[in-house]
Amino acid sequence: MIEASKLKAGMTFETTDNKLLKVLEASHHKPGKGNTVMRMKLRDVRTGSTFDTTYRPEEKFEQAIIETRSAQYLYQMDSTAFFMDTENYEQYEIPVANIEQELLYILENSEVKIQFYGTEVIGITVPTTVELTVTETQPSIKGATVTGSGKPATLETGLVVNVPDFIEEGQKLIINTAEGTYVSRA
Repeated sequence: MIEASKLKAGMTFETTDNKLLKVLEASHHKPGKGNTVMRMKLRDVRTGSTFDTTYRPEEKFEQAIIETRSAQYLYQMDSTAFFMDTENYEQYEIPVANIEQELLYILENSEVKIQFYGTEVIGITVPTTVELTVTETQPSIKGATVTGSGKPATLETGLVVNVPDFIEEGQKLIINTAEGTYVSRA
């Protein structure tokens, strides 16, 4: 059991009504009157819905034990993404709605980690940085420096990031997956 005050972003817990929730954001809040509460932004792992709620800091929850396995992203068909375990070649299907953000950072045949709660597939974890190619951006500006305000660039997965002015179409970039930001050229 874990107290609400100890829950941090990225942790997963189970409620008394058997909902499996992942913490996206958590903060202490002390209103002018009354007791301290924990404000949380949570995502229901099974349905993919996101919501905000508050808990008393002393409320206790069952912390979910999440197991991960290496897998390869195969392809996406309709509203399902297909993955293959790299050890036993077993295939897993995950609804695209549950992993929409993660799919912006991976290409077909990319290595990921699949998350399991018991035998149930609940999501994926992508590497901390990925290498993606720029498919569309404004032409580079002669004499542009790194300190410029930047410009938007669309990458091969559909992700749009702000990049320095000297970046051109066709260049490979290293992207930080935690924040969705440009790191450097590959």
